[in-house]
Amino acid sequence: MSRRPRADVGPFIALPLALGVLVLGRVLEGGQLRTLLQPTAALVVFGGTLAALLLSYPIRTLRTAAGHVWQACVRPPLPTPALTTWFAMQAGRVRRSGIMSLESSIGTMDDPFLNQALELAVDGLSVEEVRHVLEHRSHALEDLEEGSAEVLEAAGGYAPTLGILGAVLGLIHVMENLAAPGRIGAGIAVAFVATIYGVAAANLLFLPIASRIRTLARAAGVHRALIIEGTTSLQRGFHARMIATRLSPTPLPWPLTLPENRSTDHRADAAGRA
Repeated sequence: MSRRPRADVGPFIALPLALGVLVLGRVLEGGQLRTLLQPTAALVVFGGTLAALLLSYPIRTLRTAAGHVWQACVRPPLPTPALTTWFAMQAGRVRRSGIMSLESSIGTMDDPFLNQALELAVDGLSVEEVRHVLEHRSHALEDLEEGSAEVLEAAGGYAPTLGILGAVLGLIHVMENLAAPGRIGAGIAVAFVATIYGVAAANLLFLPIASRIRTLARAAGVHRALIIEGTTSLQRGFHARMIATRLSPTPLPWPLTLPENRSTDHRADAAGRA
């Protein structure tokens, strides 16, 4: 439980890959890359999208969404198998010394939800009360993450429309300069860059990140459900094998062993059994 899983490198590959696809497509068509760099188009699309989001959602919601975007990019996979093993290994300890024996583990876990669950368990709350509090907290976290995904989906809806708006503004500028026919073609090409920005931002940035946030939210919900079930199973005094069966969708090897870098209280408990 103390070993931190490696972060998913997918998001750090996806963004350069998306930009590379656009640039390569432009180069293969024989176009110039500088025509894709249009500050005015970027201002209309991204500035307009931000303005629409500010009008649609409270500032606090947008801050939360920004935090979830960052977490979606850097959050490592949840150690669900290690969590199942940890709960099963604590069963004998709790059956011998009682639920208060878990007090030394509070604050030592990397998972704040697990620390909160252990704290509630050792505070003497009943199984039903612990389950109610933790499920309420889990549902609140799910609602926050779902709200952040909705913010990104809204941005994915605004951006293409604002891209079209930017293209129309560019075409208006072209029509105002019909006296210079040699500049009309270049002006039209520049005008449609805003459409590229809007469509690309929606389909390569906003909507994929929204899907990632929702996928990670579902995984986190399952992870928290395992913590709730594991904590209440320890309170009921279930045997280690029963806990492992309840928490794991597939059979675990028996007897269970902890990772090599297990915490100090785990080693002390093993020494006591010896």
